[in-house]
Amino acid sequence: MTYELNASMMCANYGRLEEEVNHLEEAQIDSFHIDIMDGRYVPNFAMSLNDLSYISGKAKKPLDVHLMIEHPRNLIDIFLKKLRPGDTVYIHPEAEYHPSTTLQLIIDAGMIPGIAINPGTSVETVYEMLRIVDKVLVMSVNPGNAGQMYLPYVDSKITKLLSLKDEMKFKLYWDGACSLDKIKKYAPMGFDGFVLGSTILFGKDRSYSEIINSVRNMNF
Repeated sequence: MTYELNASMMCANYGRLEEEVNHLEEAQIDSFHIDIMDGRYVPNFAMSLNDLSYISGKAKKPLDVHLMIEHPRNLIDIFLKKLRPGDTVYIHPEAEYHPSTTLQLIIDAGMIPGIAINPGTSVETVYEMLRIVDKVLVMSVNPGNAGQMYLPYVDSKITKLLSLKDEMKFKLYWDGACSLDKIKKYAPMGFDGFVLGSTILFGKDRSYSEIINSVRNMNF
């Protein structure tokens, strides 16, 4: 069984960010997850355009850019200029008047288009966009802060998305409160990747290599 492991860089140590990027790449992380927050769409500020630019310049692995901002189309060119073809950009459909137009701009720039689905967003409201995107990021917590508790009512939405992913040809990723038991449960069900933050990866007394190897080699 294979699944991607993506590092949530808002949880990294910014006093030694270059070292963090190098150690995560040595540990064979699959991508760097970049959370951009504007203080309006979510009640918090996270990573900046400069953080994105710095990590993009240092990292060899792809970036997953999660735009938790209002009207991303207004600023999408600024972010796309900092990325490389093949990086992923997620938007929240309810943050945009015409999300399909923004997704097309991402595609035209050579990036991988994705949508992020909040716990309170139904599958039905994003159904047609599932035909456009290559990736769907399921938020198991309300967006805006690290270290939150898993919201169990997301389970029914996950079941619907898993039933659609082959037909609609998208990959499914988990973001928020990602623990080992969640990976053990949902990886065999068909999730393609997991965003690892403070629950598993960051701030622990083991190296990134030890942690990532243990997650990849779990018994199911």
